[in-house]
Amino acid sequence: MNFSRADRKSRMVHGMKMIAFMYSTCLVMVERVEAADPDPLVDFSANATTPVFRNIFVNGDVTTGSGGVRAALDIGKFPGLTSQGLTVVQFKMVPCGENLPHTHPRATELLSLISGGPLQAGFVDTKGQAHIHILYPGDLIVFPRGMLHFELNVGTETAFYLSALNSQNPGTLDSAGAVLQLPERAAAIAFNQDIATVGALKSHRPYNEPPTLEAAKPGVCVPGQFITTSC
Repeated sequence: MNFSRADRKSRMVHGMKMIAFMYSTCLVMVERVEAADPDPLVDFSANATTPVFRNIFVNGDVTTGSGGVRAALDIGKFPGLTSQGLTVVQFKMVPCGENLPHTHPRATELLSLISGGPLQAGFVDTKGQAHIHILYPGDLIVFPRGMLHFELNVGTETAFYLSALNSQNPGTLDSAGAVLQLPERAAAIAFNQDIATVGALKSHRPYNEPPTLEAAKPGVCVPGQFITTSC
């Protein structure tokens, strides 16, 4: 089949337009993946009366566990966060307390140790490689979005630290508790254990909601000892 020069030119222009359209579509998709929350549409939420939130350990979303106190914010407690794409959580963790392994499906987290500790903290990446570090006051660590991570106070002093997350609704998924919510057969295969062992674990390990800090069992952790990235 023969095409005129005009037909070939028309087809070429059409092809270039399609390539440009596909390229621009890919750019939009990448931008949407990279953005944690939509951009704000206003300077400051109309529902907020002040940009200041006072005494988070009294007025925030406070949960107390055997490992210490956790105080968080959300747009219900602090309307000033509305559409700003962030939230903050503060912690007071006793020696040998742990923020149980968990993920934030909608946010990256930046943690800063203010005083006490030190903290053993880290995450596991999608290649199964663990990135474990010891944090001292003034140190920061980033937990990439969706990565399994934890914090454990390996020192002898209460650790005061805070986390900033780049979503007003980051979500918290208790990883061990989530696995134990699966059918026992599925969890048994995942842990390479028998059904009875998984049943026993499930009866002693409820899903950690709301998220709380938990203390280690006797003999698991000794304050001030084994301050290392491997234990």
